[in-house]
Amino acid sequence: MPHPLTLVGLARPKPERAAELKELLLSFVAPTRAEEGCLEYHFHEDRAEPGVFVFYEAWRSQADLDAHLALPHMRAFWERRMEYLASDLEIRFLEMHSPYPRTIEA
Repeated sequence: MPHPLTLVGLARPKPERAAELKELLLSFVAPTRAEEGCLEYHFHEDRAEPGVFVFYEAWRSQADLDAHLALPHMRAFWERRMEYLASDLEIRFLEMHSPYPRTIEA
């Protein structure tokens, strides 16, 4: 089985829009976790820089991520993201070099 597609993103909002962006990004968590192909989806706030948001995502495939990004609420966010952000999203695609071994359940 190929490794999942994993990414980490960083969002630096405009200070006056930080609370609003946090609520918006939080609203994406439950529906995203329910999507076909979503293996992990986590949303964080930087402890050293409150108001800076970090998300971690793992998808079964590029096609699954593409399907996620094509959803109406995600397209709307991408089109309007700079209304919230001081600078564009920083996204890094990662390659896992230390996967957990598969475990056998009894």
